[in-house]
Amino acid sequence: INAEYMGNMDINPSLSGTRKDPTIKKYLPKSQESPFGDFPKEWKKTKQTFTTTLTDQHPVLDLTKTDYTKSKTGTGGSTSSLMKGKQPDAPPIPVAGAFKRRPIPPTEFRRFYERGDLPIAIQHRANGNKIDWKVDIEKLDYHHYLPIFFDGLREKEEPYRFLAQQGCHDLLEKGGQKILPTIPQLIIPIKTALNTRDPEIIVTMLKVLQQLVVSGELIGEALVPYYRQILPVFNLFKPKNNNTGDQIEYGQRKRIVLGDLIEETLELFEIHGGEDAFINIKYMIPTYESCVLN
Repeated sequence: INAEYMGNMDINPSLSGTRKDPTIKKYLPKSQESPFGDFPKEWKKTKQTFTTTLTDQHPVLDLTKTDYTKSKTGTGGSTSSLMKGKQPDAPPIPVAGAFKRRPIPPTEFRRFYERGDLPIAIQHRANGNKIDWKVDIEKLDYHHYLPIFFDGLREKEEPYRFLAQQGCHDLLEKGGQKILPTIPQLIIPIKTALNTRDPEIIVTMLKVLQQLVVSGELIGEALVPYYRQILPVFNLFKPKNNNTGDQIEYGQRKRIVLGDLIEETLELFEIHGGEDAFINIKYMIPTYESCVLN
């Protein structure tokens, strides 16, 4: 077969029966003008055509005066405005979080109480609950039980909170000479409770420390070497007093004002801590003023 003849041949495929068949209409037929058929011709509205003259149109701009072939001219189709855009927000001031509450670690007191190793139970009374001691307090081993009850002062859930606080008060009230040898074992629970930075826990610990200092002789002096572990949190929360102006601070009645309670505790430390108490307190809390020397 001649190659030239084959090149001139046009192959036209058959489109009949396919989607591209020109004989098949792609669209539906025109629907009627109403459900009852088309309107009469005299009812149909004729389209109005408006003609405008050249004078009615906008004047034609003379574009021949502008040299668009010159480089770096025009805005290039971009929009421009004299209005200043929104400035980005300033980054927030970083916060050190010195007064932020720390996570409260689980206490040994709860584990011992749930296991039934503590000889205590709640005695419900009409005038308030009390602890029912299964053993005489004087016969208890203070080296074992007193640190456990001090560790429970971090609890904020009942009944652990009540049992730990009331148990500490009962043990300190009837401990006498048994309390002094246990002072080194009490430092870690005291420091852990203060380092939670929780005002409620700190208030509870301050009240117990005040009772601890006055519960026996030489206890205040035994605490002096441990001021570096105890007093940093005191220095942090010492100025935390509510500035209420001429209003009344009702927390004073319940002794829950943190700044005042820290001041009272420091004064008891100085009174019962001996000669070196004020020097060590002043070293850790420079804003403290002596209540003995002044």
